[in-house]
Amino acid sequence: MVRNFIIILASISFIIVIGGAVYEHRALVPVWSSAVPASLTVFQGEYRLTPEKFWVPIHPVTVVLMIAALVANWASDRRALILAPLVGYVVVLAITFFYFVPELMAITQTPFSETVDAALTARASTWETLSLVRLGSLILMAISLLSSLATPIDSRSYRRF
Repeated sequence: MVRNFIIILASISFIIVIGGAVYEHRALVPVWSSAVPASLTVFQGEYRLTPEKFWVPIHPVTVVLMIAALVANWASDRRALILAPLVGYVVVLAITFFYFVPELMAITQTPFSETVDAALTARASTWETLSLVRLGSLILMAISLLSSLATPIDSRSYRRF
């Protein structure tokens, strides 16, 4: 029961991450990436959006819950189904830290201008495409994590926890 509960919490947190990414790709990215730098007002000024208030706390919570799920299910057949998305998520976070965040900051902190910079808009388009690939990989990882709940705990490992 405890093992399932921890996986459920980890899955909820992971799906919240995916939900945030889907929301941004449907509602925000098409707006700010459409005509850079003229379209960047959403990230600038006194009333700018601050998505980091969501992203900064959700990632560590999700990693901790996934690690707890892995530890709780280590001696079971679920281990690989939890370990794969955990490792994948850590890799995605590293790529996000070293590419996506710096590139996003470089683009969105460009001073406002009424003119459209074709090269900067192209960079934004590349960022968006790669971010959609990242989102797709997160969805595949979530499927693996959720499928661990459908994997029975073998009787030998059940007695250990």
